[in-house]
This record gives sequence, C-alpha cells and structure tokens, in this order.
Amino acid sequence: MIFERNVEVPMSDGLTLRANVYRPDQAGRFPVVMLHGPYGKDTRDADAPAYQDAWNKLVAGNPELCKTSSCRFIRWEAPDPEHWVADGYVVVHADSRGSNASPGMLDPFSPRQTEDYATLITWASRQPWSSGKIGLLGISYYAINQWQVAARQPEGLAAIVPWEGAFDHYRDIAYHGGIASTEFQKIWFARQILLNQHGNGETPYVDAISGQKTTGEPLPQHVLEANRIAPTEAHRRQPFDTAFYRERTPIGARIQVPLLSVGNWGGQGLHGRGNIEGYLAAGSRQKWLRIHTGDHHAPFYAPESVALQKRFFDFFLKGEKNGWDDEPPIQLAIRRPDSIAWRSETEWPLPGTQWQRFYLNAEDTSLAPGRSGAPAAERSYPAMSGAQTFRTAPFSEEAEFTGPVKLKLWVRSSTADMDIFATLRLLDPEGRDVTFDGASEPHAPVSQGWLRVSHRALDPAHSTEYRPYHAHLASEAMVPDRLYEVDVEIWATSIVVPKDFRLALTVQGSDWAQPGLDGPFHGSGPFLHADRDDVVYGGVNTIATGEGQESYLLLPLIPRQR
Repeated sequence: MIFERNVEVPMSDGLTLRANVYRPDQAGRFPVVMLHGPYGKDTRDADAPAYQDAWNKLVAGNPELCKTSSCRFIRWEAPDPEHWVADGYVVVHADSRGSNASPGMLDPFSPRQTEDYATLITWASRQPWSSGKIGLLGISYYAINQWQVAARQPEGLAAIVPWEGAFDHYRDIAYHGGIASTEFQKIWFARQILLNQHGNGETPYVDAISGQKTTGEPLPQHVLEANRIAPTEAHRRQPFDTAFYRERTPIGARIQVPLLSVGNWGGQGLHGRGNIEGYLAAGSRQKWLRIHTGDHHAPFYAPESVALQKRFFDFFLKGEKNGWDDEPPIQLAIRRPDSIAWRSETEWPLPGTQWQRFYLNAEDTSLAPGRSGAPAAERSYPAMSGAQTFRTAPFSEEAEFTGPVKLKLWVRSSTADMDIFATLRLLDPEGRDVTFDGASEPHAPVSQGWLRVSHRALDPAHSTEYRPYHAHLASEAMVPDRLYEVDVEIWATSIVVPKDFRLALTVQGSDWAQPGLDGPFHGSGPFLHADRDDVVYGGVNTIATGEGQESYLLLPLIPRQR
C-alpha cells in the first residue's frame, strides 16, 4: 500500500486542505472511497481519548479485526484503508476546514464545508491514480455530509453509503420537535471537535506514524476562538426552521447517485430518523435502505457489513456484475426482546401495514386498541418532575409493529407553553422494562418522540396520517388551562411484542430516565434537552382523554399474512 500523507488540495477560495491518500502499490486507475470531516485523519481510533470505550467494545466484539489488518490506519467512524486498498480501491481521507492539519474557519456542516467536499471529490476524480468514480463512506458526521454534498452533484461522484447519519438539520440534529437538543451538541463539540481544531497546541491527539501532534503549529487562544463557530450557540440564535437550517439540509430531489442508506432502530436523538428521511427524499432511481440495531460503532466494521459495503461499491464503482441490482430495496432487522430477524421489504411504510389506534384512558391509565368509548377524563403531572404512564393489557398473542409512530394528544398547561417527551416502552410479564443496545444508549427504549406545544402547527404538504411534520416557523403560545390538540412524531421503530408482554407509553415534561441505571446514560443517551425556562416549562401539565378529546397512539401493526 502506498501512503501519501498531508496531500494538499486547493479549494475554490484559495485555501488549501490536507488529505491522506492510501492506494494500491501498482500501476493503474482505481475507484476511490472518500470521506471528509473534523475528527482527524492522523490519530488511530484506539489512541483517541474520546473513543476509548467504543474502541474497546469494537475489538471485544470483533476479535479478528486486528488480525486481518494492522489497525494502524483505522480512524474514528472511518473505513479501514488496509481492507479497501487490498481489494483495489484508493481511500482518500481529508481533514475539513479548521480541523487537524487543515487551516481555516471551523464551522461544522456549513455550506462552505459542503463546497469544499465537492471540490475534493472532483479533484480525486481527476487524479492519475483514479478511475474517475468516487464513492463516499463513513459513519455519523461522515454520513450526514454525504447527503449534503450529493445534492451538489459534483463531478466524479458515483455512489454514497451514509451509515447512521442525519438528514434534516433542524429536526434530526438541532431541535427535537422544537425543543433544543443541547447536551449532545455541547459534549460533542468539546470532546470531539475542539480537541482537534487546527492550531490547538493542547490537543492530546498524536499522529499514528510520526508521534507528533496532529493540529499544526499552535495558535493563540483568541485566534482559535475567532476561527470557530460553536453549533449550540448558532442553534440557540436560530430557534425556527429558517434559512440557516435549509442551507444545511439538502434538497433530496437533487440527490441522483445510487445510494445505500444504513440506519439504526436504536438511534433516537440523532441516528434514527435521518436515514429513512434521506432514503425517501432522494431522487435517486437506484436506492436501498437497511436498518440494523445495536451500538453505533461496531456494526460498521463487522465482516458482513464490510462485505455489504464492498459489494455495493464493486457494482457501482467497478462495474462488477455481482447481482446487487437484484437486491430488495429495503432490508430491516425486525427486533424481538432478545434477538433480531432480517426481512426484505419493497416499500416504506411497509405494504399491508394496519394502522392501529391504542387509546389512552386517563381514568384507569390504560392503553387499549379499538374505539375509545370512554368518558372524558384527565391526568395531571408536574412538568419537570412528574410523568404519566399508560399501559396496554398483556398481549394475548405475539404482535409486530414496524414503521412510523404517531401520538395524538389533547393537552393543557398551567403556563404559556409545554414540552412533551414521549417514550414508547416494552414491559415483560413481570412489568420490567425491556431495553435495547442503541446507537449511543445501552439501555434504549423502543422509541422516543418530542414536541414543544407552541410549535404544534403542522406543514400539511409534508404531513401524513402516520407521520406529522411540523413547520417550526413560529411560536404560538398556549393560553394557560386551555385544551389543545397536538400530534407528536415518535421516531420509526420495529418491535415484536411477545405474548404476555405489554407496551407502555410514558408522557412527561423532561427527558426520559430509566430508574436504577448506573453509568453516564440513563435511557436517553447524551441527547438531552437542558437550558429550559422553569417558569415557562415547569408548570402543571394535563393529558385529556375520552369522549370529545380522544388521545391515542397510532402504531404500525404488521399482520402475519400480507
């Protein structure tokens, strides 16, 4: 393998970015697998302080990983060049503007960075070692910016594999139902981005080859501060879905290249919704959706996943007739409490879905299918410290629910606004929560949804009966103690409820936390919502049910025979 370090690539404004190029040690032109981002192209995944736990989990679950590779070149959320070069690919890993070895303004996901990415793709397509066909591959950040740059339609881009990313920068990343997603943004920027800012002389990151710091010559603190834009602060100044987010959220119809979108049922808060939304929005004629479960990092490197990635790129970048075009458009891991089963599908939502309403009853806190018929009733709880849970009866037979989920509520608040945190849970016959190893939460519930009631206005052009789409263009204050009808989007999910198990719906005014959990996460991972005004959001919330105010959970029942 030929390894070229810090190859300089000029951008359209004259700034130079730096990239590492890994290519076969032989003459010829090869397809290129590329990624571009702020996590650093030079520090081993195993050596980066922020990723130690994830690395340990990865190698424990995949003990063959470092037997088939030296693992010297594995970077956070990036493909292993050794595995790809050996199969006739070039790998290009570029530091984005303002990070690691690339100077400039550090502004994650900005239009400037997307333009840089397009320039890098075209540059790579014109190199003497390139076949002219570029594929994009990577997790999270390296997936999100694939959607962005694909909409630019740069010369040379031939296929993309966005693996557990996000698509809509307002709804998936910055605000959940209009509630600012603050804590992950703070942690992420401090632990993963600032440490790797170009010019940060205090970085703990070192080059895996030279042992030297990776971020270039140290810059004064005031220069570092002037050279970056913190997402949390930028989002705080932009509480509605206006131009700031729209220039970061791609126009799906402009994405025309073949794509394989890979999501995670356990990705609530960042990595669940976007892969489905991107798949549906993309104008590509050749597109596939695959949704797995498990943690965020390890599945990407599993032998079967690497084989999947290569088979896709072999077809579209090398032109191999390997039967990929016969693959079903959708493959889903159907979850059970203790296992999964893969199943092929043709459409989303799934053909034959029966949309089943489970009605909330405030009188006895039940959650039951069929017509409500119950008299009007209400349940109240203190917004910041309380919750209200509704439970089904034990299921008399196994039932599968796979697809989008909606919660219809009638609510009132003692204040001028109200935040709704809705958690869909699975309970075993003894009433204990069944949780799942999620993307960033080892004890994830079945799914979650959020809504700030002042953001209740729907966009009718994008809403469906099963998936509400809120406009988020203005705030409409509540009149205290007046009843309001609202629709809450709960992120799509898959769960087979066994006989004698129950479903539970918990509605509260703060983030879901599973009682009794040790460790840093307690059910919602790092995707928490802080910095809320107690005066506005700390009142008494009320859920109304029954005649004239029917609240219900709309679930996608998948019949056994379709």
